[in-house]
Amino acid sequence: MNIREAIPSDAAAILSIILPVIRDGTTYALDAGMGEDEALAYWLAPDRTTFVAEDENGEIVGTYYLRANQAGGGAHVGNCGYMTGAKATGRGVASAMCRHSLDQARVRGFRAMQFNFVVSTNTRAVALWERLGFAIVGRLPGAFAHREKGFVDALVMYQSLTEA
Repeated sequence: MNIREAIPSDAAAILSIILPVIRDGTTYALDAGMGEDEALAYWLAPDRTTFVAEDENGEIVGTYYLRANQAGGGAHVGNCGYMTGAKATGRGVASAMCRHSLDQARVRGFRAMQFNFVVSTNTRAVALWERLGFAIVGRLPGAFAHREKGFVDALVMYQSLTEA
């Protein structure tokens, strides 16, 4: 799997991945009715670096962004969002992107990575992040309005990127 920074010609492939996830409304706290332009503007915002994951045939099968979690005194903590194409689920794309993002975060000087709002019912993602060294450091009761399950918890997950 090849992971590289996104370029403008990747926009259609990125949109084909992120729009179904946004529309699904079960894993991201984004407006499910968000338009295509708004979705791309969010994912490719100037405050982040966006990456794409390509399979062995060069098809884009996943995407993630890396940014500072906060400005100023919190800028040393990174934050990411990951989305995998439906056809690529279960092929290790999210795992590869997360590992890549942790390496990129270290290279860019981040001292930690924090996921601010992991929907608790997204059990595959929670398990993956835990396998990759993240700890649940906070629970926000009923913070996410899941379109099928009602109000469910959101988790704050964290990993130090410096030696202990």
